[in-house]
Amino acid sequence: QDPGFASQALISKKLNDYRKVSPAGTKPDSSPKGPRGLGIRAEFLKQAGTSAPRSPRQDTAGTKDESSSQKAPWGINIMKKNKKSAPRAFGVRLEDCQPAPDNKNVPLIVEACCKVVEDRGLEYMGIYRVPGNNAVVSSLQEQLNKGATEINLQDERWQDLNVISSLLKSFFRKLPEPLFTDDKYNDFIEANRIEDASERMRTLRKLIRDLPGHYYETLKFLVGHLKTIADHSEKNKMEPRNLALVFGPTLVRTSEDNMTDMVTHMPDRYKIVETLIQHSDWFFSDKEDKGEK
Repeated sequence: QDPGFASQALISKKLNDYRKVSPAGTKPDSSPKGPRGLGIRAEFLKQAGTSAPRSPRQDTAGTKDESSSQKAPWGINIMKKNKKSAPRAFGVRLEDCQPAPDNKNVPLIVEACCKVVEDRGLEYMGIYRVPGNNAVVSSLQEQLNKGATEINLQDERWQDLNVISSLLKSFFRKLPEPLFTDDKYNDFIEANRIEDASERMRTLRKLIRDLPGHYYETLKFLVGHLKTIADHSEKNKMEPRNLALVFGPTLVRTSEDNMTDMVTHMPDRYKIVETLIQHSDWFFSDKEDKGEK
C-alpha cells in the first residue's frame, strides 16, 4: 500500500515494530501463553492491516487495556475453583486433613482405616506386616486426594485388609510434619535413652502431653488402636514389639530423614512405639500419676 517501501522492507519494519512492544523485546513467541501475549498479537494484526504504523506507546497502551480486561474474569474463576476444592488426604499436614466426624483433631482417613481393621482384622494373622497391592493402594490414595468428604467402605478396594493397613502406614509416612514433630524428635530420642526407668517414662509422658492438639489426639487414637490389635496377638501374632517394628520408623522420624539418623536411632524408634503400646492407658490417661510406680 505504501509505494515508499519495498515489500521486504515493509515486512522488516512491521517485525521491528512488533518486537518493540513484545514483553521480552526479542523474538516474538508464536504461541502466546497468557492474556498479555494475546493482546500484543491482536494489536499486531490490526496494525498490519493499516497503512500508517502506530507508535509503540499506543500499542503498549492497547495491550494493557486488553490484558486487564481478560485477566479480571480469569482471576475470579481461579479463586472460585480453589474455594470449592475439598481437603486432600495424603501429603498434607494433620491440621489440614479432612477431620473425622467424632473427633475433629483426628483425620477421617485414619479413623476409617482403623475402623475397618478393628471390625474385620483383629484376628487376621500378620495384620500391618503383610503389604497390600501397590496399584490398589495408589488408586485409593488418588481418589482420597481428590477431596472425598465421605468414604464408601462398601467399595471393593476397602474389603482387602492388607490394602487398608498399607494405606494407613502410607498416610503417616507421607506426613510433611511427622507425628512426633520435627522440633521434639531429638527430645524423644534422648528421653528414650534415660537409664532410670521411671524417669524415662515420666519424660516421655511429658513430651507427649506437649505435642500440638492434632498430633496428640491422632497419636492417642492410633496407639489405642494398636493396643487393641496387640490384645488379640494370640490370633494375629502382632505383639507390641512386632507392631513397633512396623510403625516405629514410620511414626518416629524427621521430615528430612537422613541415613545416619535412620541407622543410629532405629532401636530408639522401635522402643518408643513399643513402650507407648504397652502403657497406652497411663500415657494418655487424664488422671495425675501421683503415687504410681
